[in-house]
Amino acid sequence: VQLQASGGGLVQAGGSLRLSCAASVSRFRLNTMGWYRQGQGKQRERVATITSGGSIDYSDSVEGRFTISRDNATNMLYLQMNSLKPEDTAVYYCQAVGTPLYDLRTYAYWGQGTLVTVSS
Repeated sequence: VQLQASGGGLVQAGGSLRLSCAASVSRFRLNTMGWYRQGQGKQRERVATITSGGSIDYSDSVEGRFTISRDNATNMLYLQMNSLKPEDTAVYYCQAVGTPLYDLRTYAYWGQGTLVTVSS
């Protein structure tokens, strides 16, 4: 599984950005996908996750401002970020968790990250 995140950039506070993550998979069943972020000097934290069935969970810090979505047909993951704040500045990573078609074990994969910078 390979994950390619894109869409980061510099935006002013109050602005919006949309992140995308393309998952390249072969003989693999994607289950939960999600976005995580890591600010400078901070630990990586969960932003939002979405299951293959569409169940969504947001961190309290982004609830009501960010929207996660996915397209199961194309293996794409998105994060619409509105009302951005300087504290949202971080490298954003996409994660995919799933199971190979002929394996019972679960694996997690990470994309390379895309930088989001929110200026005040």
